[in-house]
Formats: sequence, structure tokens, C-alpha cells
Amino acid sequence: MPSYRAPRIDASEITPERCFLDRRGFMAAAAGGLILGSATAGHAAALKASTGAYKVDEPLTPEKDVTSYNNFYEFGTGKGDPAANSASFKPEPWKVKVNGLVSKPREFGLEELLAFPLEERVYRMRCVEAWSMVIPWIGFPLAALLDEVEPLGSAKYVAFETVIRPDEMPGQSGYFQPLEWPYREGLRLDEARHPLTILSVGVYGKTLPNQNGAPVRLVVPWKYGFKGIKSIVRISLTETPPPCTWNLTAPDEYGFYANVNPAVDHPRWSQATEIRVGEGGFFGSNRRDTLPFNGYAEEVASLYAGMDLRANF
Repeated sequence: MPSYRAPRIDASEITPERCFLDRRGFMAAAAGGLILGSATAGHAAALKASTGAYKVDEPLTPEKDVTSYNNFYEFGTGKGDPAANSASFKPEPWKVKVNGLVSKPREFGLEELLAFPLEERVYRMRCVEAWSMVIPWIGFPLAALLDEVEPLGSAKYVAFETVIRPDEMPGQSGYFQPLEWPYREGLRLDEARHPLTILSVGVYGKTLPNQNGAPVRLVVPWKYGFKGIKSIVRISLTETPPPCTWNLTAPDEYGFYANVNPAVDHPRWSQATEIRVGEGGFFGSNRRDTLPFNGYAEEVASLYAGMDLRANF
């Protein structure tokens, strides 16, 4: 039997210890390198393939808008509150527990999440409030994480939970609570395993800012933005549909599926058009038509074949 011979590694290929130990900085540098094309040939090729398949022919929303105009009620209900109130939030150390109907329940540390092959995905993001963005996420397919824990045949849904830290998240403290904590969301297992569904750990070539869901959040581009749960600490596989925060809070306004559909209005406003953040005001010629499934119908419409289109939105 031939003996094993370790491959030769040149000193120039070894990652400096100081960079390895600073894993958050290292991830930012690595992701930035991928986007700017300064990574290894293998990584650059992988990114080229992924951006070829996962991009849109539309201008990116300015980074300052993506990081300053968003919803994250754990830090406050105003659009600027998350950026203003999240400075004390500590995204490290971090662990995500994956359990439920799986063969190999497991807890993933942040360094293990960053070890998945990262890709840049440029996706449209459509909020149920009728505004939208185009965002260059960095992340990896949720399916890759689920493969690690081996879902059982009885698993039909995936449930998600956000962290509870009232000392670091002002929106979770005080007399008035806009929602019941923890924030919870869910997908059908086939939605969770769809190639478009990712766990994001970065944006614009950097680690996720606190206000955008650091250190890891869900991105499902054909659904309204409230499905993109942030700062995830638990993922559970279940046999029945899991409870979802907005669906429980106002079931007549926010469905479990929440797929983007211009033909089905919110009870209080039209979903037929939207405003792209960064392109001007909310009225008149700045509005654009909303696309079915947010423009991803070709990829995902088959998931809902035979369903009542009003029921699944």
C-alpha cells in the first residue's frame, strides 16, 4: 500500500497567525478579496460562477442606505433606530443551535459558519411596506448547513429564532414591547433547501453590521423582507408549520408564505408597485412595478404549483 505524502505548502501560502486569530477581520478581508478579485484562483473562479448565476441587471442600492434604512425592531421601530441603537450589541462569540428532527443535532460556532464556502449573491430585496433594495450579500446556501445535521424523513419545516438580549437590544426592554420575543420565522423544508436561500454573514464585502443582522441572518429573495430573520441563534426542523412572529401578531396581514405578489394587496396598501430606496421619494415617477416572486418566478414558482395563489402569499 503506498505511503501517504503530505502536499508541499510554500511559506507564501500560509495564512499569518495574527489574521487567523482575528477571524472576524479575516472573514471581512477574505470576502472583500473575493469581490475585488484578489483571492486565490479557486476562490475567484467560484465567485465568478456564483455571481454569474446570482445577480440582477440593476444598480446596487447605496451601502449607506442599506445600512441605515431597515427594520430590526429589537433595536427600535424607526427606520434609523437599528443603526443608532445597535452599537452595544456583541455579535461575538456566537453559536447557532440546530436541532429538532435531525440525525445529528449540532451547535455551530461563528468560525464554523465562516468555514462554509462563501459566495457573493446580488439579490433584490422587497419589503412588505412597498420599498425595495438591491443588495450584494455574502453567504452560503442554507441547504449546506442542513446537510450537516441530516434532516429526518419526518421533517417538513424549518423554524428560526433570533437572540434575546434586552441589555444590548433596546427594543426588547422597557414597558412597551412592539412584538413578542424571541422573533421567530419559518420556511417549508423545500423552500429552505432551495438554491436561492442563503445564510448571510456579510454585505458589501464586509461582515454584517449589527443593524443588518450580525453575525448571521436569513435571506430568501422571493419573499417579503420580514421573512429574513436576523441574528439567528436557533434553527429547528419540525413536522408542522412553526409559529412566525408577524403571522401570529397580525395573521390577516402577514401570511406564513409571504411570497412577493403584486396581485395581492396588503389590507392597508397596494403591493402593485414599489419604491427603490436611494432613487428618490415615495410618490410619482419614482415608483416601479413589483415583480411576481420579486423577479424570481422562473426559479421558484414550481414550489407552489397547485396552491391557491392568494393563500400562499
